[in-house]
Order: sequence, then structure tokens, then C-alpha cells
Amino acid sequence: MPFLANTPVEKMREPYPRRWWALAVLCLSLLIVVMANTSLIVAAPDMTTDLGLSSSDLQWVIDGYTVPYAALMLVLGSIGDKYSRRGALVLGLLVFAGGSVMGSQVHHTDLVITARAIMGVGAAVVMPATLSLLVAVFPRHERARAITAWTATSGLAIAVGPLVAGWLLEDHAWGSTFLINVPIAVVAVFGALALVPPSRAEKPGRIDYVGGLLSIVSVGSLVYATIEGPHFGWGRGPVTAAVVAGVGLVAFVGWELRHPHPMLDVRKFGLRPFSGSMLAVLFFFFGTFGAIYYATQFLQFVLGYSALETGVRLLPLAGAVFVGAAITGRLTPKLGVKPMVVAGMAIGTVAVFLLTRIDKGSVYTDFLPTMTMLGFAIGLSVSPATDTIMGSFPESELGVGGGANDTALELGGSLGIAILGSLLGTAYRDKLTGLAGGHLPAAALDTAKDSVGGGIAVAEQVAKTPTAGGPQQAQAQAQALLDAVHEAFAHGVARTSLIGGIIMAAGTMIVLAVLPGRRGETEQAEETEDRQKEQAGVA
Repeated sequence: MPFLANTPVEKMREPYPRRWWALAVLCLSLLIVVMANTSLIVAAPDMTTDLGLSSSDLQWVIDGYTVPYAALMLVLGSIGDKYSRRGALVLGLLVFAGGSVMGSQVHHTDLVITARAIMGVGAAVVMPATLSLLVAVFPRHERARAITAWTATSGLAIAVGPLVAGWLLEDHAWGSTFLINVPIAVVAVFGALALVPPSRAEKPGRIDYVGGLLSIVSVGSLVYATIEGPHFGWGRGPVTAAVVAGVGLVAFVGWELRHPHPMLDVRKFGLRPFSGSMLAVLFFFFGTFGAIYYATQFLQFVLGYSALETGVRLLPLAGAVFVGAAITGRLTPKLGVKPMVVAGMAIGTVAVFLLTRIDKGSVYTDFLPTMTMLGFAIGLSVSPATDTIMGSFPESELGVGGGANDTALELGGSLGIAILGSLLGTAYRDKLTGLAGGHLPAAALDTAKDSVGGGIAVAEQVAKTPTAGGPQQAQAQAQALLDAVHEAFAHGVARTSLIGGIIMAAGTMIVLAVLPGRRGETEQAEETEDRQKEQAGVA
């Protein structure tokens, strides 16, 4: 057996014999692009201190990755379909590794954001390529199991990212959380060449570059407005971006409806299995990423866990993902997609609502049920939804299908972190103003209100400031401020979880109404298959 996998999938008469090894490579590639976001959550405090990041700077260090990642996936998935899906995977990994090297070496905020953006471009190539190659390599009867493993890897990365970053930060600077991606990416590149067979669309049409450009403008502007507006005010920039996103979306839909070979056939949204599954992925990751974002901050800033200790405490989420994935693998063929997706969303909704009980006296065990239930819900519901989305696309558009699924995932996560994070910040500031507004100078209060990390830093400064009552009085004042900061942040978590839970509950009801039952699912699957055969010239 040759070292390099050279036979294209399209020329194989039998299923590819090393497909499960190929899946391991695809999952490894997926792991690092998801970890790149989750690991930064625990590295943020060290980066803030070392680089002197403002709240705005930190937000864009995180989201410099997200904007190109979300905006480019659809277009880059289409390009991979036409030219080479494996080539796209390898190229994306190399770009991702290059951005990681840059991020580990620079020490200026703008350059770190640039490095993160380069990594986001690489991730936008890798993510749809992994899913399109998976669907191309596995026969239909094994595809659901393979997608379940792919989904479980996404859930695993949510927990493993903070764990690995925390372990590195014990003895190394924050740059190590970038550099760790490089050897993993190199292994994945060699694994892709050796184990993943080449694949491309058999009858690729011309790429709809105008539709692609409109999708980039629409999604990129929407993500930018979502990040900038809630956190820093709806000034000219965010409002303009929101208007551009709306106009771009209308133009995109109009263009795609008229184009003979659209980048994304928007008529698919008229198919209830497809549209319901897309909504499920979007709503689910809205609540999940938002909740994990502020729960992790509580563990670090209020409970005082180190980065490593925080990562360890997220491991139950990863374990629960695999339990949910094992159950959905057995039950989805028997019960259908709708019961599993809706059940997972309902469990995730309850998990978010549980965080409304958080107060300043809460401990880790108060977060454990939420982490476990969110992990279980990811394993239970995301795999059937993803399988349904990918099943809606013909072989020639698998990269586009992967891009559509991943855009919904990333857009949901971005909206969750931005909107729920903004609500959390508002609730925190309002509560802290009431608790400490009359006891601090205006400048110190503004710093404390900026973030929970800022509040803790002000308390530490108060403890070091000489007072008439001596060190004991300074310590007492600092402790009082620290208690106020913890109470205000806990109040923010509880208030935000209530709103997040309501949004997820509404999303669950919408998905329940949109997704068809078993009979409707079968009928629309047959209709989709017939349409795909007609498009391929078979029927």
C-alpha cells in the first residue's frame, strides 16, 4: 500500500479502505481550528496584562479570528469542491500554522489581531474541507457515524482548548497557546497526504463569484456589527455594517435565485429538514458558546481558578459529548432526526436556565450540571442536524454544504458571545454602580465597571493604597470592593442566563415547528435525491 493516498475518491469502485484513519486526520484538523477559539478564553487574562489590552482590544483579539472564519467558509468550500478538497485542507492547515507562528512571536496588539485573522482565513478553508471530505469518503450507511465522531470532536475541542492552554500557561507565556497549533497542523498535513484521498466535484460548474462576494460582505458585516455594536455602542461603524449586511443579504438572495449555477441554492431553505437543521445549529451554539464564555470567566475571576484548573473543570462537558453522541448514534436511525434535535435543544435550554441560580456564593458544583447537560446536548442534537444539512447537497456541492453548516455554527457562536456578553456587561455595570458607586473615585469606578478583571485589579490597587486607618482599613475596603465585584458579576450571569434561556427556548419551539416528522423527513429526502439526480443528468 503506497504511502500517499493518490487514488481520487471519484475513481474508487469500493469504499475507501482507510476511511476511518482518514476520519482521524479530519477530526484532528477540526480539533485545532475549534481549539484556537476556546483556548484563548483562558489565555485572555495573561494577554491583557502583558499587552495592556483594553476591553475593545481584547474583544478584537478574540474576534479577529471569527470575522474571516465565518465570512469565507461558503466561498472557500465552493472553491475546494471545484479544484481539490484535500488540497484545500492542506493549504488551510499551512495558512493556519503560519498565522499561529506569527501570533506566538509578535507583541503588539495590532499584529496579534492580524495573526488571528490569518488563522481565521486558514480555519475557513479547513472547516468545510473536513466535512466535505468526510461525506465524500464514507458511504451513505456509515456517514451518520462518521459525522457523529466529527461532531463529538467539536465538543471535545470546547473543553480541551482551555485545558491545553491552561497547562501551557503554568510554565510558559501566552504565545505558547498559539505555537502549540504548529506541530499538530504539521502532523495533520502529513496525515492528509498519506491517509485522505483526493476528492473534487465530478462535474464542477463555474464558481459563482458574485454570489460569493455578496455572501462575504453580508456575513462579514453581520458578524462585525454583532461584535462591535452590543459591546461598544451603536455608532456609525456598527450601524453602517448592519445596513450593509441587510442590503447584502437581499442582494445575495436575489442573485442566487436568478443565477443558473448559484453558489448556494437558497431554495433549499424551503425544505423543512434543511432550514430546521440550520436553525437548530445556529440557536444551539448561540446559547452554548455564550454560556461557556461567561461561566469560564466566573470560574477564573470569581472562584479564582488558574487557567489549568479551569480547563480541568470543563472536562465533564467533553465526556458528556461522547455519551450524547453514542446515544444519538443508536436512536436517530430508529426515532428520526426531529426527536433527537429537539430533545438536545431542550436539554441545552434547561442547562442555561440553571445558571439563573448563580450568586456570589456559588461554587464549581453549581456550574457542573450546566456543563454536563450542555455537553450531552451537543452530542445528542448537533450530529443529526449536520447529517441532514449535508444530505441536502449533491456530491458536487459538498464543500458548500460544509460551509453552510459551519457558517450557521460560527454565526450562532459569535452572536451568543457578543449578545449575551454585552447583556452580561450591562447587568454587571449597573449592579456594581449601585453597590460601589459612592465609595470609589470616578476613574477607579469606570475601570472597575469595564470588566470583572478590571474590578479585581482596582480592588488590588485599593489594598495597596495607604489610608488614614492603616493597612487593615485598606484591606477591608479592598475586600468590600471585591465582594461587590463578585456579587455584580454573579448577578450579571444570572440575569444573562435568564435572557439566553428564553432565546434558546424560543429557538427550540421554532425548530420543533419547522422540522418535519419521520414521514415528512423521508418524503423530502426522496424529493431531494430526485432533484439531485436531475441536476446531475441521471434522471
